[in-house]
Amino acid sequence: MTPREILAHLVRFPTVSRDSNLPLLDFVEDLLRGHGISCVRVPNDDGTKANLYATVGPAVPGGIVLSGHTDVVPVDGQPWDTDPFTLVERGGRLHGRGAVDMKAFIALALALVPEMKALKRPVHLAFSYDEEVGCQGAPRMIREISARVPRPAAVIVGEPTGMQVATAHKGIAVYRTVVTGHEAHSSQTHRGVSAVSTAARLITWLDDRARERMASAPKDSGFEPPCTTIHVGKVHGGTAINIIARHCELWWDVRTLPGDDAAAIASALTDYAEVSLLPEMRRVAPEVAITTEALLGAPPLRDEPGSPAVALALALTGSNTTGRVPFATEAGLFQEAGIPAVVCGPGSIDQAHQPNEYITLEQLDAGEAFLRRLIAQLSARAES
Repeated sequence: MTPREILAHLVRFPTVSRDSNLPLLDFVEDLLRGHGISCVRVPNDDGTKANLYATVGPAVPGGIVLSGHTDVVPVDGQPWDTDPFTLVERGGRLHGRGAVDMKAFIALALALVPEMKALKRPVHLAFSYDEEVGCQGAPRMIREISARVPRPAAVIVGEPTGMQVATAHKGIAVYRTVVTGHEAHSSQTHRGVSAVSTAARLITWLDDRARERMASAPKDSGFEPPCTTIHVGKVHGGTAINIIARHCELWWDVRTLPGDDAAAIASALTDYAEVSLLPEMRRVAPEVAITTEALLGAPPLRDEPGSPAVALALALTGSNTTGRVPFATEAGLFQEAGIPAVVCGPGSIDQAHQPNEYITLEQLDAGEAFLRRLIAQLSARAES
């Protein structure tokens, strides 16, 4: 099958992170089994999702991992012009949820397996679950790859970079802050403690810290935006308009520059709550509380001088320049496991997570050419 045909199949599987990816893995396994390649699944705790990895070529050190995630973000509430889970071509663009983020890269890797017959060093396919909700699946697979696969030389994470070589990315940490107030009739505000109003003050504090970081951002960070960012993405609280709210939760994330510490921000928020908010609240109701917990996170990808992954990607693209990306990927996890990693894949992140998500045919072709050059390099005999 061609990359486009495989991509059409992959898009048909609605692998939103809240749902299972197992039917997609069945398709991938059947495809690889047809080429005589066996796969290993690394499931989650309840078996509803799994990672999958497979080695194409000889089981020797020095291979290259092609890494991609199988899950996609939801389409709920987005104004799509077509069925999000049907690949549709319009004006040189292939539209569909996951078309660019990042099923196109997976489709390219799978489509070129028949051309990997002469590999002298292996290609390791590594497809994860739950990347979109904090890279929750990949750590299990990376541990197994590190323990069971002859040591790879590098990892190429095929997130959409327009086939530009990204040597670093930000990390992500996600937190939930819960405010417990004290209920009363809304006409008697002096007798209650509003969890919603308190949450608003916490949000303002976080927003002020975000603005401070933007104002003092290093001009040479290489990232856009150039600083660690703080963002409150979801708030839920209150029971009725005439009840002072007892409960409010807010979910927020920190996208850290390499070397920055999200936990320090969470700790400072706790200090602010303890010093500036809770004493006033407890004068009305001693049982009130504000708690913050870390839900998930993934490390940044750091620049590594002399990285073999970067050198390989530059050679395959024919480029002399590198960049950095603000979004988190699984590359930082591979790097933490001691495997050099780089981010380079077809399409633009500007189209990811959007209604009418797409990848251009031009970028699909560029990704295919990139992987063909990789196959040729891995198929060449090493000089003695």
